[in-house]
Amino acid sequence: MLGRLDLELTERCNNDCLHCYVNLPADDQEAAARELPTERIEAILREAAELGAMKVRFTGGEPLLRDDFEHLYLLARRLGLTVIVFTNATLITEHLADLWALIPPLEKIEVSVYGMTQRSYEAATRTPGSFSAARRGVELLLERAIPFVVRGALLPPNRHEADEFDAWAAGLPGMYKPPGRSLFFDLRTRRDSEARNRLVRGLRASPEQGHEVLARGGEQYLRERAEFCSKFIGSPGDRLFTCGSGVGGACVDAYGKLQPCMLLRHPEAVYDLETGSLQDAMTRFFPALRERRAANADYLARCARCFLKGLCEQCPAKSWSEHGTLDTPVQYLCDVAHVEARALGLLCDGEAAWEVGDWRERVSALRERWGTSASPAGGTLSALREVDDGR
Repeated sequence: MLGRLDLELTERCNNDCLHCYVNLPADDQEAAARELPTERIEAILREAAELGAMKVRFTGGEPLLRDDFEHLYLLARRLGLTVIVFTNATLITEHLADLWALIPPLEKIEVSVYGMTQRSYEAATRTPGSFSAARRGVELLLERAIPFVVRGALLPPNRHEADEFDAWAAGLPGMYKPPGRSLFFDLRTRRDSEARNRLVRGLRASPEQGHEVLARGGEQYLRERAEFCSKFIGSPGDRLFTCGSGVGGACVDAYGKLQPCMLLRHPEAVYDLETGSLQDAMTRFFPALRERRAANADYLARCARCFLKGLCEQCPAKSWSEHGTLDTPVQYLCDVAHVEARALGLLCDGEAAWEVGDWRERVSALRERWGTSASPAGGTLSALREVDDGR
């Protein structure tokens, strides 16, 4: 019933990253007072384990800001849960590193890295001292052989460091593939600051720049994308939820609201755990939510008929953060998908994907070109896409 639970322990963060879609100041006392108390999080973890959860992800904000982080971590491990920690590494102490070495999380810790120098890093985080603190945290993980991976965010202050970042990441013991990067940044999921949203829009890579970064993998990238398209591409019809949100997984925000994914905070998609339970949400609320159909005329004319749904990140969560609805098309995401589709040979210049009738033949040709074996998904998209925590 419940395979994985994401727990946003706090929205507060000790960094103030340019691109972040959720962070509040570390010293925001009002936010801290609203956060779930330790005993409520304990109860949520226990119910998750009873429902069969195998993994819990602690994220934020910066989860290590919570004074009770160690206690909650140990409880999760005692309950038999594998723990995933998303962190900027600045608050990792010798004590915490020793704890992880003694009682490992069983999943690699995920560390966000914002630059290779103090200048670039702190231009992104807007926090003096964050570069040296993060590097010290990484060193503590390395010294104790604690498995971790790094991920980046392609921002104006660090774009010139892409090759250096890749080379550094490749030398880390836990990195068996190139590091992930956030490129197409999400807007504020609380829809609480148009000024911050304007900033985020200005930081986004253009569709062409984004494809250039994605295509750095050369033939390996092309082969992987061909394999992906051969499995998961296809027009979704009027179904809004074509991902795995709310199926086998759920997300609890810092204040006790349950969501199908961390980005989707539309009031009609949020379940209050103060008046209900994980079991009720997973068996009643989320299944009903996933039956929602699009009503927006533009969505029905374009997105519902577009075979690029597997490449495009259009979804209710993106529509919510961009427009405050569940079914308004996000033009930026449409442009990103069309640029990649043209590069893969799935579209010709000037074509709109929702107007293409022979898309199955085009996907088959792509599959044959790169030696993949699966068949297109047709009108049903069943990929379980993991949300990119682009912070």
